[in-house]
Amino acid sequence: MSLRITPLTDPAHRPHDRRHAWLATDADSIPAGTAFLRLFNGGQEHLADLDIRVHPAERRKGVGSRLLNTAVAAARDNDRRSVVAQAEAGSPGDHFLASRGFRNVLTLRFTRLSLADVDTALLTEIIERSHPGYRLMSWQGTVPDELAQTFAASRRAMDDMPMDDTDSGTVTWDMDRVRAAAKAVEQRGDHLHTVVAVDASNGSIAGFTELVIPGNGVGDGQHYGTGVLPEHRGHGLGRWMKAESIRQAQRDYPDLGGLLTDTADSNTHMRHINDSLGYTPTHTTHQHQLDL
Repeated sequence: MSLRITPLTDPAHRPHDRRHAWLATDADSIPAGTAFLRLFNGGQEHLADLDIRVHPAERRKGVGSRLLNTAVAAARDNDRRSVVAQAEAGSPGDHFLASRGFRNVLTLRFTRLSLADVDTALLTEIIERSHPGYRLMSWQGTVPDELAQTFAASRRAMDDMPMDDTDSGTVTWDMDRVRAAAKAVEQRGDHLHTVVAVDASNGSIAGFTELVIPGNGVGDGQHYGTGVLPEHRGHGLGRWMKAESIRQAQRDYPDLGGLLTDTADSNTHMRHINDSLGYTPTHTTHQHQLDL
């Protein structure tokens, strides 16, 4: 099969990472596949994230291999030591990555909460249960200025999130980065909702959970992250915040169908929280890593 690999310009400019993109076409200039290579910075300058898509009719013709070779060369040119890629367990992409030298370094379990099936009595009980020394706060969109510094500091709650053998590094967060992340959600037309647990003794944020809702308020929302700082763990804050996030989603978006989340298989604590709130499994993916 005669293939042409054309580099593309990625229109989605991001202040804390950048992407390379390629289009594979056949001899008749018909698209056969694409590849996107995301290059991180801010604590992850060693890492690149790869997404390859090949049209089912064009598989087993070398399209994926050509795109992979092009993307890996770009990762090396940008001084990356690891390339990660994700594929659903047992899928053609899963087998392709394994056959090209990638290691399976992390298993992610995806679950969904149907909002129509939420146990509202249980949700109310969790939210109203006393958590001495803490209170809940929330906002939509960008963090309020008076909370920006403590919110950025609270992001280190994710630093010890189970990532198994992934060469993930540690993301560096500051006020500019949290604002830029919220702006990116806004620019694509979606809604970012954040619930935090505040330490009543000093007003600092002890933990957070983020939820992104589609711009039209229908379909499924996506949890972006839930974390509690190590010094505040053991008080049930994660479940408390997530329950309040669910309540707000039900209240503000009556046409929303459900909420999606993904959790490392080894993150038994967060999996237990999700199970207790009624999330049910949908599928499993593998994160693969190629060491350069």
